[in-house]
Amino acid sequence: MKSITAEKLKSWMSSEKSYQLVDVREDWEHEAFNIGGLNIPMGELIARKAELDTQKPLVIYCEKGIRSVIAIQRLEAYGFTDMYNLEGGMSKWKKTI
Repeated sequence: MKSITAEKLKSWMSSEKSYQLVDVREDWEHEAFNIGGLNIPMGELIARKAELDTQKPLVIYCEKGIRSVIAIQRLEAYGFTDMYNLEGGMSKWKKTI
């Protein structure tokens, strides 16, 4: 499983790198603090997988990096391959960036 650091993702954000950012936390968590992207709570991810852009790398994040790992594993079962887990999630992002 590929992962990306907060620093690397920040550099992607300030470049023209093409990717899709996906927050798998609950709506209320996304509303409280987020770094953008599509909010699809993990429990809805498979039902809403058609909203994901298969032509771009997916960067999936959550609060600590645990739900995003599970989300990536679930999506792999449906043939998704180009995915990155944000190491440490929003907790690490807040401390680092």
